[in-house]
Amino acid sequence: MDLRTAALRTVSSSLTATAALAILAGPALAQDYVVQPGDTVSAIAYGHGVSVETIVSANALNSSAFIFAGQRLTLPDTATNDATTHVVARGDDLSTLASTYGSTVAAIQRANGMSASTLIRIGETLSIPGATSATTTTTVSTATPYVVQSGDTLWSIAASAGTSATALAQLNGLSNPSLIRINQLLTLPSGAANPATANSVNTTTTESTSSTYVVAFGDTLSGIAVRFGTTVASLANTNGITNTSSIRAGQSLTIPGGTPTGLVGDTFLGRTYATAVVAAANVNKASLNAMTVPSRVQMQQLVVDTANAMGVSTSLAQAIAYQESGFNMRAVSPANAIGCMQVIPTSGEWASDLVGRDLNLLDAEDNVVAGVAILRQLQRNGTPLETAIAGYYQGERSVRERGMNTDTKAYVASVVALMGRFE
Repeated sequence: MDLRTAALRTVSSSLTATAALAILAGPALAQDYVVQPGDTVSAIAYGHGVSVETIVSANALNSSAFIFAGQRLTLPDTATNDATTHVVARGDDLSTLASTYGSTVAAIQRANGMSASTLIRIGETLSIPGATSATTTTTVSTATPYVVQSGDTLWSIAASAGTSATALAQLNGLSNPSLIRINQLLTLPSGAANPATANSVNTTTTESTSSTYVVAFGDTLSGIAVRFGTTVASLANTNGITNTSSIRAGQSLTIPGGTPTGLVGDTFLGRTYATAVVAAANVNKASLNAMTVPSRVQMQQLVVDTANAMGVSTSLAQAIAYQESGFNMRAVSPANAIGCMQVIPTSGEWASDLVGRDLNLLDAEDNVVAGVAILRQLQRNGTPLETAIAGYYQGERSVRERGMNTDTKAYVASVVALMGRFE
């Protein structure tokens, strides 16, 4: 189901299909609306980002707000009245913006000339019709400072501080939230937890006798102990915890001699993977489960933006991401392929060399950069598209020396077909 169909189904829960289409593709200035069979004033008000009272008043409707099919209603122009602007930050989506500003998705789409399938882009300025003041967690006067550390991203800082990346970006006036630098001073909401750095998480092996886990909302010490195959007493002793019922989201715990189990199996497509590889995959899966990650829609937009920036076909990058994970940043395979682009740690090291900086595969942006960098490298010197796709799945050297395996051929065919969907 494409995004337009999904949007239509949402709106059509209270509107007829004809009315829903009229709202989604409505005029730039929605001054008039012809009532369709099944319409209600409340549904029309929701779809156009205005209040029921405004429609009733503008059209002199009676107290029961009775309307009939074919009736022409005058709708106030919310595109120019009571509108505000918002610069899109990483992590934003239309539903979140609509909720934050007291508007609707359909109204924002119409005010900005967008169809239901249009994706918003970081740095883009949107007009928010009918907006009220956006709510934030706190004000600058009561906020606390935080100095950006190596490995930090705005997502990881926000998750550890118990807020959102959007709120942090707005609080600090960041027009491009993906660009923060080491030693940069950020303002955090008052009372926020001390953020743990993203690179504190073990992303490759389990050779050490302990691992690190960042507490997520809803976690308990007993639940973490079960997940990692240890005990509450051992966790408490290792981390100096005197009150075992008091842990907080964002707190970094050392897990003594344990790795999480049961999150990732050991077999995929008939192949069973080594115990150490599966153990590392479980650590990474537990870490991703504890982190705030972008939604699938946000990950898809990140793939598009990164591919554009790196000169890679956006349809190819999206097809690979969809085939590998369905744009799911929390995906981890038994082979320890991590995140949206399903990159294994050794390939992540290769991608780091290709881009000239260390990439953290648990970070959404770095994960996509790694996958897209590999795709770009696989297509160097005019390598045929099918061969490059096969190299992403089977390994470049293996394809070159042995040709495509049977499952690789099926993978290539699927990705090529998906490219047509994302053109």
